[in-house]
Amino acid sequence: MITLPRLMLAVLLLVAGYTFVIAPQVAAGTGPSVRWETKRTEPRPTFTPGPGTGQRKPFPPAGKAFFGVFTSRGPADLTEYDGFVAAAGKPPQVMMFAQGWAVAKTFDRQPFDRIANRGMLPMLAWEPWNFRSESKQDRQRGDQPDYRLSRITGGAYDDYVKAWAAGVKSLGYPVAIRFAHEMNGYWYPWCESANGNRKGDYVAAWRHMHDLFEAAGAGNVIWVWSPNVAYDGSTPLQQLYPGDAYVDWVGLSGYYGTDGLEQYQTFDQIYRRTLTSVAAISKRPVVVTEVAATDAAGRKAEWITDLLRTLPKHPEIIGFLWYESVKETDWRIAATPAASKAFAAGIAQPYFTATYSPDMVPRTAARSAS
Repeated sequence: MITLPRLMLAVLLLVAGYTFVIAPQVAAGTGPSVRWETKRTEPRPTFTPGPGTGQRKPFPPAGKAFFGVFTSRGPADLTEYDGFVAAAGKPPQVMMFAQGWAVAKTFDRQPFDRIANRGMLPMLAWEPWNFRSESKQDRQRGDQPDYRLSRITGGAYDDYVKAWAAGVKSLGYPVAIRFAHEMNGYWYPWCESANGNRKGDYVAAWRHMHDLFEAAGAGNVIWVWSPNVAYDGSTPLQQLYPGDAYVDWVGLSGYYGTDGLEQYQTFDQIYRRTLTSVAAISKRPVVVTEVAATDAAGRKAEWITDLLRTLPKHPEIIGFLWYESVKETDWRIAATPAASKAFAAGIAQPYFTATYSPDMVPRTAARSAS
């Protein structure tokens, strides 16, 4: 995941006084080495449907938050997931995996079922690009004219989106879709500052894609709009937000450090600016959809402790997903006993005792009474 665009961005931020890596630059789990497990067919999940929506329990319940995991190989290879569970001392409630449009040409229910069968809500990071042909040159990484936002809005991919909408509907259980994330940066073809896109194109593309799912009757989708934490020069969030009618959860990507950028920053130092911006444009709850910490300066366990002490002070944040993989650095909690211990102790708090079942409904208000 170390690429020239992120290194260049890191240098700029360091000069500006920042010591935080904005986000991992290659969507984990979509590399050419990833193949879905084919040795056996995952059985279809079975569960008893709950009562009407008004009687079903919210996920997560008021006064609670969930924790989840995002690995480089997702449900294709559960090795990192198993290590995460062992280190955490209990299983997560959400698992995210990534799929690029050019590679995932047809809908496959297997990865969703593999996650659901393990008692977790599947979250799909759905990426309209061809990651295999990405440019390695700074500012050209997002240059893929075939995936220009205006082409999505103009219907070039309607058949593809409709097929996936039908597939997701057929699952019969909730699925969170994190569509075209980190759109306020420049490193993806769907960013408005890249690929010949123009102001307003992102919102138009999001609403078009969302409406196709609605027309297909895919009412089991939790829509996750997920920018990167703000940085100097990032596209203003108010320019990119589709509106609460089109979004269920607001997701955020934000990491503490990487090699060469080890100066300690707290969770609030990294996230507060963006949380303030989000509160001004949306009433939806926040999910930290990507977070992890470096141990380059030997403070990973300290940062994990800060994270898990701070999140309960932010009732607008209803959950987080830890990035359990080795990319720019070793982000895993399973990497060291100290990190594992800090994480396990943090999520042992009553605040992180949320449970998940497919008959629950997503909490969609930023703040709920305990």
